[in-house]
Amino acid sequence: MRRIKVVLSGIVAGMAIGSVLVTGMPCQAERFGMVTVQNEKPRIDQDGKIIDAHDGCLQFFAGRYYLYGTAYGKTAGYAINNRFRVYSSVDLEHWTFEGELLKEPLDGVYYRPYVAYNARTRKYVLWYNWYEKLWDGKVGVATSDSPTGPFTIANTSVLLSQEKDYPGDGSLFVDDDGTAFFIYTTIGQNHSIRIEKLTADYLSTAGEVSDSLGVECEAPAMFRRKNLYYAVFDRTCCFCRNGSGARVLVATSPLGPYKEIGNINRTDTGKPIISAQQTYVARIPTSHGTDYVWMGDLWKSRTDGVKGHDLQYWSAPLQFNPDGSIVVLAPTSVWKERIEIGKRRRGNLTKRYEWPQKHDPQTLRTDACYQTPLNEDGEPVSGAGPR
Repeated sequence: MRRIKVVLSGIVAGMAIGSVLVTGMPCQAERFGMVTVQNEKPRIDQDGKIIDAHDGCLQFFAGRYYLYGTAYGKTAGYAINNRFRVYSSVDLEHWTFEGELLKEPLDGVYYRPYVAYNARTRKYVLWYNWYEKLWDGKVGVATSDSPTGPFTIANTSVLLSQEKDYPGDGSLFVDDDGTAFFIYTTIGQNHSIRIEKLTADYLSTAGEVSDSLGVECEAPAMFRRKNLYYAVFDRTCCFCRNGSGARVLVATSPLGPYKEIGNINRTDTGKPIISAQQTYVARIPTSHGTDYVWMGDLWKSRTDGVKGHDLQYWSAPLQFNPDGSIVVLAPTSVWKERIEIGKRRRGNLTKRYEWPQKHDPQTLRTDACYQTPLNEDGEPVSGAGPR
C-alpha cells in the first residue's frame, strides 16, 4: 500500500495550493521526486508574481506540467479583458509564465479554457467558453502546434447539440483510446449538464450526446479510472465565496447512463467542505501510477481586493473505495507525493505572446454576482461591500 502523508487543518478550507517544496530533488536523469504540496500560500511565477489562472486545467504534456486558466486581473470577472494564460513547471513548484493562449480573439467575455492533445493530428486543442453578449453563451475551439500556443481560432461558435440554448461552463475529457468528449452546461435549459462526443480531430461535435445528468449545475469535470467514467459537478455558484459541492456520477460508458453515488465536497448538512468551486480533476503521474487531484477556485479569498489573486485549492490525491466511490474530501493543509519530474527547458524562454488591453464598451457597472458597484473598468469600487 502506498503511503501519503496528509496533514489535516482545522482551518476552514479557504486555503489554496501555493507552493510545492521538493525534498531531495533528484538529478534530471531520475524520473520521480518527492514533493510537498502546501495549501496555504499562492503560487508565484518566475518573476515573483501571483499566478492568475482560474477555472481551467492542469495537464502533463510531453514531460512538463501546464496550468491553463483565465486571468481576471482586477475586474469582477465579466470583462472584455479576461485572458487565457498558461504556466509551465517541471515539479509543481517552480512556475514559468509562458504567455497568453488565444490569437486575435473577438471582443467578448472569456472563461474556462481546457486543452487536450490530439495524437492523431498532433495538435493541441483548446475548448473555451465565451459571451459575445451576456448571457448568450458560446463555445469556441482553437488549435496550436505547441502546448503554450498561441492558439489559432478554428471556430468561434461550435454547433453543439444544445447550441441554440446557449452552452455554458464546459471542460474536455480524452478517453484511453483517444476519443474526446465535452461535458457542459446549457444555460437556457436551467443549467442542465450533458456530455457530447467530439469528432476525431476534436474540432466539432460527432452528434452523440448523453441525457441530462442534472439541472441548476455548472463547473463540470469528467475523468476515467479503470472501467468507470466519472462526471463531477454541482450547483451554480457565480464566483461564490462559500464554494459549491462536487456531486459524483459514474457510468460504464462515457455517454452513460450515469448514476449518482455521492457528493465529495458537502457535509451531511449540505455545507461545502472546501470553500471552493470545482474547476478540474487532474491526473498526476507518480511513482506508483496515476493520482487524481481535485482542483477548486476559492472565490473571494484574496486579501488585496484583486480577483486575479483569488487562490486555488488542490486536494490530496483522491481515495477510492473498492466499489469505485470516492472518499469525501478533507481540509488538507499539506500533502506529500512522489511525482514524475518533468523535463527542464533548454535555453531561456523566448518572447511571450500577449495582446494589449482593450477599451470595453459594455463594461458592467454592477457586479453580476454580488450586486455591488463597479468602476468604469469593471473593477470593484473600494469600500462598496464584500471584496
